[in-house]
Amino acid sequence: MIIFINGSINSGKSTISKLLSQKIEKPAVVEIDSLSEFIEWMPIEESVPINLENAVAVIRNFAKRNFNVIVPYPLSQKNYDYMTENLRGIDEKIFVFTLNPKLETILKNRGERKLNDWERKRIEYHYAKGINSPSFGNYLTIMQTLSREPLIYLCKKW
Repeated sequence: MIIFINGSINSGKSTISKLLSQKIEKPAVVEIDSLSEFIEWMPIEESVPINLENAVAVIRNFAKRNFNVIVPYPLSQKNYDYMTENLRGIDEKIFVFTLNPKLETILKNRGERKLNDWERKRIEYHYAKGINSPSFGNYLTIMQTLSREPLIYLCKKW
């Protein structure tokens, strides 16, 4: 099974992914953003396609070995189309869950995470682009506040 946890920066993707990984067998959490660390000198517009290409290879590798792959990442329509097209042929179900806290909630610092100006601008960009409310996905989980409730919902599905 391949599970995309979609949403903007600070929406809870990594937290939900880590918690979900504790509830399913053979989890592999693929943090696409960590792939950008190899080429952190490159502008984001140039690095995203490379990161997605590398992510497809990593996801395919884990899926081939029967891991349950969890992918926390903000998916635009273009990136969703790229991922689904390039994961075609994998004999695994693909699920997409989108986390959608209110904009005023997501722009606040939470716990130890302190947002910088670039992250706040990127969150506003994501919301303007509709990453928080896409038209794609098998399942859409809407969070109006940051909580663990979607995790409970996700875990009950399996």
